[in-house]
Amino acid sequence: MAFDGITISNIVFELNNSIKEGRINKIAQPEKDELQLTVKCSDRTTRRLLISANASLPLIYLTSGNKPSPMTAPNFCMLLRKHLNGCRILDIKQIGLERAVLFELEHLDEMGDLCTKYLFVELMGKHSNIIFCKKDENNDYIIIDSIKRINSFVSSVREVLPGRKYFIPNTQGKADPYEFDISVMDKITSKNAPIHKAIYLSLTGFSPVISYELCERAGIDADTGAGDITTESKLSLYSSIDSLIRDIKKNRYRPCIIYENNRPIEFSVIDMTCYSGNIIKYFDSVSEMLETYYAQKEISSRIHQRSIDMRKTVSTILERDRKKLDLQLKQLKDTEKRDKYRIYGELLTTYGYSVETGEKSLTCNNYYTNEDITIPLDPDMTPIDNAKKYFDKYAKMKRTYEALTVQTEQTSLEIMQLESISNSIDIAQSEADLNMIKKELRESGFIKKSSSTSSKNKKTYASEPLHYITSDGFHVYVGKNNYQNDELTFTDQGPYDWWFHSKKIAGSHVVLRGDGREIPDRSYEEAARLAAYYSKGRDSGKIEIDYTELKNVNKPK
Repeated sequence: MAFDGITISNIVFELNNSIKEGRINKIAQPEKDELQLTVKCSDRTTRRLLISANASLPLIYLTSGNKPSPMTAPNFCMLLRKHLNGCRILDIKQIGLERAVLFELEHLDEMGDLCTKYLFVELMGKHSNIIFCKKDENNDYIIIDSIKRINSFVSSVREVLPGRKYFIPNTQGKADPYEFDISVMDKITSKNAPIHKAIYLSLTGFSPVISYELCERAGIDADTGAGDITTESKLSLYSSIDSLIRDIKKNRYRPCIIYENNRPIEFSVIDMTCYSGNIIKYFDSVSEMLETYYAQKEISSRIHQRSIDMRKTVSTILERDRKKLDLQLKQLKDTEKRDKYRIYGELLTTYGYSVETGEKSLTCNNYYTNEDITIPLDPDMTPIDNAKKYFDKYAKMKRTYEALTVQTEQTSLEIMQLESISNSIDIAQSEADLNMIKKELRESGFIKKSSSTSSKNKKTYASEPLHYITSDGFHVYVGKNNYQNDELTFTDQGPYDWWFHSKKIAGSHVVLRGDGREIPDRSYEEAARLAAYYSKGRDSGKIEIDYTELKNVNKPK
């Protein structure tokens, strides 16, 4: 989700409650478009504020980390140090619901007099910037410098250069949400666009995701034309937007991260009912939420990159094995007529004496069914030779059947294992998880074994199963790979433990620990939901789950 005006309003509220009246005692510029301010707060704590004007990832939040700074500070950083070291943060404001934050900073000038400077943080995608200003005698903001200088060749709308007047470009006719009324609602419904698009094109600071959420709350199809919604839907949407704006004015936020397949896909500072089917984690602080989101997003991206080769290997072998299994099953079906040839041979051995030379067939009684049967014959062969030919065919097909039965079973088991490995890759959360999967691929012969791993490196395989606690306080464990599945299922079996697994679908083993207590139905259902979620069928509408007492589960040879 983009840094929209609603998210920034939550950040400004948090910053005013944490670092306002604090003093900036350290200024660093870890990246060319990024600042890190260390603030001594009025409650005697120290906090770090990260501000990034990166075109692809603009952000601002309090961070617990500390990025290393370059040996030589950039010019903009030196300028801020000259003016702002030891300055007091008087106020932090959001400009309307724009993606812009204003810091009012009080400091002593060279003469020892108190003066105020202003730091504008604009978080507007490729137009993001950090601009340092002062006020002139006309009370206008004058740019001292910026982290990105923008001249007239780059932008014909606004130059961002020392000495130029600072202003925020107009919002392309968008309305200020704080002045939302029925006339603004009429503008929204008059646009020639889907209703969700009309919302964020009409209101400053609203993102597409928020617009979808408002449609969900109003019970409207987001793709309905803005001019096609009914009067009732219009009133419902008006109520949803008005309610959200009242929540923003009263600083009622619920920072959260939305997960899909155990990976963060969105963040928000309001409840997202449009993601009700996903796992949602709530946070007390918007900064904690953002720091967690970007850290997990980075890990998720790195894990995805690391697993690309494994995914390709598993996918290639799976495709090959599925084709092989189809061919084996087709050949196996062809062997179904083997018993017919055996019977032909036996009947020819019994009734062959009645066959005259040159006969092309023999009709006789099949004493297995007590019905007449016609046996094709080679007229150039004797009845005994014909019988021998059929016995040879039977023997060959029997050998083929026995070999294919073993081969199809092995191929089926290999496909099951590969599908399980594929599911393990999907839910892997760390490099340790990937290392365990790679170890299994090596030991199973799917990829070549590398040189022997030292005992030190073997520690990198260590990875713990996922752990959940049900609403009734029972512990549930979910295996992230086949090693963990085996360990959970066969190593530590308690007398009151239960085992869950998706029916006929690759998935994790889920173990519900009974701890000697009676388990209520709700805990069974929650464990079953986990088994469904951590399976290959997680995107299906309905998944059947097998479950039994853990002691009843045995591993086949």
